[in-house]
Amino acid sequence: MVGKIRRKTRKKQANAAPKAWIISVDMGYGHQRAAYALRDIAYERIITANTDTMISEKERKLWTRTRLIYDFFSKMREIPLIGKPIYAAYSQLYNIQPIFPYRDLSRPTYSVLEAKRYITKGLCKDLIEYTAKKDIPVLTTFFIPALAFHYAGKEVYCVVTDYDHHRVWVPDNPKECKITYFSPGKHASLRLLEYGVPEQQIVETGFPLPKENIGEHDEIVKKDLLARLVNLDPRGVFFGKYKGMIEDKLLDGKKLQLHALSRYKTHILTITFMVGGAGAQKDIGIQIATAFRRELTQGLIRLNLVAGTRIGVKNYFESELRKIGLEVSATKSVSILFALDKEHYFDAVNAALRATDILWTKPSEMSFYNALGIPIIIAPPIGDHENYNREWLINIGSGVDQKNPLLANEWITYLIDEGWLADSAMQGFIDAPRTGTYRIEEYLAQHSMLRPSRLAHRQSPLPAMHENIQSGQPSGDS
Repeated sequence: MVGKIRRKTRKKQANAAPKAWIISVDMGYGHQRAAYALRDIAYERIITANTDTMISEKERKLWTRTRLIYDFFSKMREIPLIGKPIYAAYSQLYNIQPIFPYRDLSRPTYSVLEAKRYITKGLCKDLIEYTAKKDIPVLTTFFIPALAFHYAGKEVYCVVTDYDHHRVWVPDNPKECKITYFSPGKHASLRLLEYGVPEQQIVETGFPLPKENIGEHDEIVKKDLLARLVNLDPRGVFFGKYKGMIEDKLLDGKKLQLHALSRYKTHILTITFMVGGAGAQKDIGIQIATAFRRELTQGLIRLNLVAGTRIGVKNYFESELRKIGLEVSATKSVSILFALDKEHYFDAVNAALRATDILWTKPSEMSFYNALGIPIIIAPPIGDHENYNREWLINIGSGVDQKNPLLANEWITYLIDEGWLADSAMQGFIDAPRTGTYRIEEYLAQHSMLRPSRLAHRQSPLPAMHENIQSGQPSGDS
């Protein structure tokens, strides 16, 4: 059955969790961000499969070639006229079919067979040999290491980092799958079933989020959300409608004094804009700064521009801000978040998110951070998986599509005045799972599924899907 972990005392879970080989890949930030949340249980270190010191030069070159292709096509979208058609042609290799109607998608695609071909050539061979020295669980946040361990006949855990994903995440022989998938939600779990993964190999945990943004008993996330709601609902529209819910969900039943909301305020209204791992969409950040130039100059709001670990993006932000009179060294209202390494970058972002009221980002893995009670302004998706992440955000009411960034001061103010962004913040907090890190640690500690998830008990449409799969012909998406 598809497993869903029971929530227990988190401090005990962390102490009880065994060490594991935690493996990621340097290809965008998403896979490393998921691994970093699990660093407490990492044995030795978090291994980056394509750049770790124990990786041979041969493997490193194969990975480098893959990374360069990924970055190249991600940036192609920004080239006028020709960029989007070229990217569209590339993305067809990783096209994700609609999940409805439920059907058998277990037949391997070209991408699945291509991944297997690279693995049989020796990709991840060094990784498998290195981790064999310690008999502990192996967990990866990227599909290629997971597939490599599977084809080597070894058990492995794999964190799925998007709400929907391509067939390439599953081996060519899914019925014999040795990968246990940690799924971020119901949609991803159903997709794995369509791809032929046995139910007992799917554990619905939620995406692993940083503990420092949650707390052992939600004490951090509740405090941060209450302060955020004060900024997102200055007219008291949301507080007036949902006072009882706020008392129940955030104050543990204590009375909320509507006339004294300022006691919960910790910072001025703060927008955080995040550039993707390949540096795409950085121009949007400058457009936001331009739209809010007056408010930023007067210290009425704060803007964080997240450059990640890319010095070129940092330099771009500094140069463009200077042109519009918002030089970073001269104002306290604009910050550029940049670090030379991923560890310091993730720490800086997690700290900044605690005082972030609006997160503006393409619907990458950051979509799952809506569970922290942060409303998402959705930048244009890049790739099919991000389209599905966007759909999920909108369906649960915790994200809204961006409008003209140069007019952001107008339409964001409108959303705030109506209390709609406050509503989006609460929707994410209520409806999105945020205990993935704790649940994964607990599962690894117990090595058994404590109870079946809601997914396994659904009367419809899950049985119908199984009937379709059993009676229909495989219909791969090559």
